[in-house]
Amino acid sequence: MFPGFYLFGRFISSYAVMALAGVFTACPFAIFTLKKRTGDGYPMLAMLLFSAIGVFAGGGLLYGITNHESWYLLFSAKDIAEWWGYAKLIFGGSVFYGGLIGGMIAALIVIKRRGYPADLMTDIAAPTVAMFHGFGRIGCFLGGCCYGVEVPWGITFTHSLNESANGVPRMPVQLFESAYEFLLFFVLWQLLKRDILKGRLFALYLVLYGVFRYIIEYFRDDSYRGFIYGLSTSQLISILTVIAGGVYIAVRTMRFHHDAELE
Repeated sequence: MFPGFYLFGRFISSYAVMALAGVFTACPFAIFTLKKRTGDGYPMLAMLLFSAIGVFAGGGLLYGITNHESWYLLFSAKDIAEWWGYAKLIFGGSVFYGGLIGGMIAALIVIKRRGYPADLMTDIAAPTVAMFHGFGRIGCFLGGCCYGVEVPWGITFTHSLNESANGVPRMPVQLFESAYEFLLFFVLWQLLKRDILKGRLFALYLVLYGVFRYIIEYFRDDSYRGFIYGLSTSQLISILTVIAGGVYIAVRTMRFHHDAELE
């Protein structure tokens, strides 16, 4: 498709542009939503800034884990410069689930240490993540990564930086996932506005996205993401997030009902 362009002699990737579009759309949404509820949007800004560190760290770490077969290069480097080059190659990409988990950990640490309203902020974070990821998957489509299987009616990439994606019609799974994420954003936003499933919206996001991600993985063809017992890394994590999210929703719901009966 359109992997990027040069600006003042520097290559700017389409994915980076769409990721920035996601940041400058999703973050203001989260900040102003919290401000509307509480009168102060700063806690959300602080949480998002720290979460960004977790996203970068977690996404890169999981990407490196899926490339574990290349770790031997780190031990064969002749000097620091060569070692750093290999490290960037192995850990230089990003896996969404790694970034999600890293961002969640960072966010929960900030919320706990600063005493922020956990239920409200995690509820707002649910549609925020969905919106951001929707833009990100458009970036994946433009860049030609995270591509789908070959299908007669697919879209043929010719300029993807990943050569294996080029030359054959492929299912645009990136656009399917983007559309689903924007749909999730709308659904979660409506639930948030109506105070439905208070304190459980992020868990609901994990369940709904996890189910979709598990299914869509069967239609992706970038096998370098790693497989264990016939399932991709993301499918295994999807199973865990669906179970964890479902259990959390069930437990919190029973607790809410119990507290309501006591009142």
